Amino acid sequence: MAAPAATPRDGTARLTWLMPLLAPVAGGLVTLSLAPYNLWPAGILSCALYCALLCTCTPQQALWRGWLYGLGMFGSGVSWVYVSIHVYGYAPIPLAVLLTVLFCAGLALLQALFAWSYVRWVRPLPGGMLLGFPVLWVLFEWLRSWLLTGFPWLYLGYAHLDTWIAGWAPILGVYGLSFISAISGSCLFLAWRSRQPATAVTYTVILATLWAGGAVLRPIEWVAPASREPLTVSLYQPNIPLEKKWDRAWLPHILAQYEDASQALYQYDIVLWPESAVPRYFQDMQRWFTPLAERASDRESTLITGIPYRGDSGGEYFNSITALGQGSGVYHKQRLVPFGEYVPLEDWLRGLIAFFDLPMSHFSPGPADQGPLRAGAYRVAPYICYEVVYPNLVAGAARDADLLVTISNDSWFGDSIGPLQHLQMARMRALENGRYMLRGTNNGVSAIIDQRGRILARSEQFVETTLNGEAQVMLGHTPFGSFGVTPMIAGCFLALLVMGLMHRALWRED
Repeated sequence: MAAPAATPRDGTARLTWLMPLLAPVAGGLVTLSLAPYNLWPAGILSCALYCALLCTCTPQQALWRGWLYGLGMFGSGVSWVYVSIHVYGYAPIPLAVLLTVLFCAGLALLQALFAWSYVRWVRPLPGGMLLGFPVLWVLFEWLRSWLLTGFPWLYLGYAHLDTWIAGWAPILGVYGLSFISAISGSCLFLAWRSRQPATAVTYTVILATLWAGGAVLRPIEWVAPASREPLTVSLYQPNIPLEKKWDRAWLPHILAQYEDASQALYQYDIVLWPESAVPRYFQDMQRWFTPLAERASDRESTLITGIPYRGDSGGEYFNSITALGQGSGVYHKQRLVPFGEYVPLEDWLRGLIAFFDLPMSHFSPGPADQGPLRAGAYRVAPYICYEVVYPNLVAGAARDADLLVTISNDSWFGDSIGPLQHLQMARMRALENGRYMLRGTNNGVSAIIDQRGRILARSEQFVETTLNGEAQVMLGHTPFGSFGVTPMIAGCFLALLVMGLMHRALWRED
């Protein structure tokens, strides 16, 4: 026999007319839970409201409600792309608004698919409303990490870097924290819906186990310092205006600024410059770099800088990072930003508007089997800008590294919330992998982050500054660092499989 239809024991059916208004508000709460607002309970409340929105509706209604939820979530959380489209892509305001709306509306389609899948396939399963909701949520976050090259932004788990459940991050990663956040929301909704003391006790026990478990795990030291003497590091933030960075007339000024600022920095073990610090191909600037590399080598210092590279064949161009002086190696960025570093459907779009012809938008992705950079005797895992938001990509390179470095140019997003969200994700990568993270940017926020995801030093935005400090090389690996996202994602698929088999055994007859 078929599974019985859900029967509303609450007032959700009588609030149908409110759903189109409630859905985008619920989605917007996800943004409030993340940086720079950091109102972490808002993400849990968002999930509770989402469960209420989907608890009695049909799959067709779920499509509409899920899309509205996604529109509120992405419209509030990633609409900062407007800055790069209008201010730096020179698109007129109406066109920039249209492209931003289309971008957010397109991302919201994934939430529509989530809602439809949940109502159609997962909600009827045994435990579907309790366990199925967070399991499916995590799988859709994971889907966003690779579909169409991926956009792994606005994950629920990032809100909990400083809460009790952060103790789970070195084991389960950000997806594990997203799961706990989502199941906290489903527990709250189901307790409110049932209003029975016995069920309330059950959900309280579930929440207490997960949250108290995180508190118990949090003090555990998964890694240990390799030596008593940390590395000394210096991060130079030049704050070069983006409209001048790619102007050939400004190149002498840019080179002079870096030379002057770095004179006193080679006393540090590592000197870090940001993404595309020198806006010309490395092969064209070797004569300029040679004396800098010699000076760094004489002082036993390593200069790590972002700079574009030409491929050996001459037909490929890479967004790269290289180590000079006491360091060595070159890394070519693998995960490119659409339109910023390459143009999808290039034959059709190139030349239509200035946004499709941004400087350095002809890059090719680097190979997947690149090794770490070297900084003296130490191995450095490099990530360029957007790459640090990919949990599995970072974990894969971090296994063979003593230190993590990410360089970025968040100038493209002005004074929006985008750069602060980016910093929050870099903190999570440090916590997941038990490694110090050095984050060098053009105009902020540059930061030194320890193996627990704590910011030891950070720069102000929109100022030229030098951030000096220490970074400890760590030994050992966290469970997440060893296995990446595979256990968590496999566990979610397994949970759905078990619920499906239980559903077949309980509600189906051959």
